[in-house]
Amino acid sequence: MIALGVPSKGRLMEKTFEWFGARGLQLSRSGSEREYAGSVEGAEMRLVLLSASEIPRELAAGRIHLGVTGSDLVRESLLGWQDAVEPLAPMGFGHADLILAVPMLWADVDTLDDLDAVCAQFRATHGHRLRIATKYHRLVREFLRANGVADYALVDSQGATEGTVLNGTAEAIADITSTGETLRANHLKVLEDGLIHASQATLFRARRAPWTDEDRAVLDDLMPRLTRT
Repeated sequence: MIALGVPSKGRLMEKTFEWFGARGLQLSRSGSEREYAGSVEGAEMRLVLLSASEIPRELAAGRIHLGVTGSDLVRESLLGWQDAVEPLAPMGFGHADLILAVPMLWADVDTLDDLDAVCAQFRATHGHRLRIATKYHRLVREFLRANGVADYALVDSQGATEGTVLNGTAEAIADITSTGETLRANHLKVLEDGLIHASQATLFRARRAPWTDEDRAVLDDLMPRLTRT
């Protein structure tokens, strides 16, 4: 039977349930919010409730067949993610942009080329690399490499990344933003070409899961509904 992994709580879970419900699949949680069990009506599937950050790992390991999570989490946590999972449908919610932002006081720094020049100047002046705080090391490193930015150092931030510049623990940040309000509150601006990834909730298929003929037949039957916009 197809195992469907969905976020276990919050707005992301609610929107996921709504999205499947609009396509004829009724997802429901069993018992209280502390129970991580549920059911699916409308197809031969079982529901697995997980944190959004766990779902990429479970997909890659083949322990679930389908999973709903942010496209940013898949790209960040899975090296060679295309070999492990296949995106089946963008779901139209959970939108957030992974961006590169610098202090508003840097009046002459608006593009990645400007940032590259600042990085070189910063290292020459201070003797160490300009620090960029982020949770998304792989995505940021790949983006900066592709755009020719060098002489920087990524520093890990698992808390309030937007506050690291004001706190003096980084000179720039790369983080998820939806409205930009927190960036502005912390006197940061997004580089004009600093969009690293436009993320949204996405339904993924696990390439390495044990797909039986019956599972494939169920998915083939569902695909016209799941890919409907």
